[in-house]
Amino acid sequence: MKKLTVLIALLLTMSFYAQTEESSKISVKIENIKTNDGSVLFGLYTQSTFMKAKPEFMAKSEVVDGVAQITFENVPKGTYAISCFHDMNGNDQMDFEPSGMPKERYGISNNAVNMYGPPEWEEAKFEVANKDIDMNIKLN
Repeated sequence: MKKLTVLIALLLTMSFYAQTEESSKISVKIENIKTNDGSVLFGLYTQSTFMKAKPEFMAKSEVVDGVAQITFENVPKGTYAISCFHDMNGNDQMDFEPSGMPKERYGISNNAVNMYGPPEWEEAKFEVANKDIDMNIKLN
């Protein structure tokens, strides 16, 4: 019985260790927000969902003194991109002008900007490995 208890404890410890080794934390901070009104919504995307579908992870932050920050926890290894926007009216979606231009300020990982359309995956992507990531994004 004693051996079984030790074996179970060892397996649980190894399982926890494997889980922590395979995931990371991504902390994101935006410092150039012009007003504390509304909140900032963040999405963490894979290539197949970027600018097309629901993100793999979502987070929301209030704005305090022009700053919004969040942390995505337990993110598996892989290639990702982040998009975020300042949701001024609190409707939890990005609003657009009739011309298709965004009404609300937005930002993309690597501060990727495309003057003629949505940001490109190749410019926004970054790798998540076995270490935590701190990222600053500027709103356009």
